[in-house]
Amino acid sequence: MPDSKVSELDDIDRALVLALSKNARTTGAALAAEVGVAESTVSLRLKNLQRRGIISGYRLEVDLVAAGIPLQAMIAVRLAKHSRSQIDAFRAVAPHLPGVIALFHTAGADDYLLHVAARDAGELRDFVLDHLTGNPAVSHTETSLIFENAQGDGWRQLLGEGRTR
Repeated sequence: MPDSKVSELDDIDRALVLALSKNARTTGAALAAEVGVAESTVSLRLKNLQRRGIISGYRLEVDLVAAGIPLQAMIAVRLAKHSRSQIDAFRAVAPHLPGVIALFHTAGADDYLLHVAARDAGELRDFVLDHLTGNPAVSHTETSLIFENAQGDGWRQLLGEGRTR
């Protein structure tokens, strides 16, 4: 369970997080060598970072195009009402709809952005019709095709990548 307060990272924790961000499969021995601490220290630090909720997991990245799912889109969704129950109900269902990669609850004209993947335009159309416009809680959708996406790494600078110890 993560601590409720925001946790500051010291230089060792920061170096571990940054090293893992480049390769989450790095061994404890390699991390120890890169950071300049004992392997047992790495193990304890990683457990502490996980306990504090700073490291929330490790994930697999799949090349969807290589897997035969070449189409991606961002779909802006406006809900008909802004009651907590309707927001919570949409939030509970949307991440589990077929093709949803990510869900973002936003401020502004739209309530949510859904990052979705599909095999083709027909499958994307069916997703919108079957799961969004057919949902009585949804009042409006707007779909934007994604031509290219790149994972950002600007957060590393916020952690202080390049700082001297």
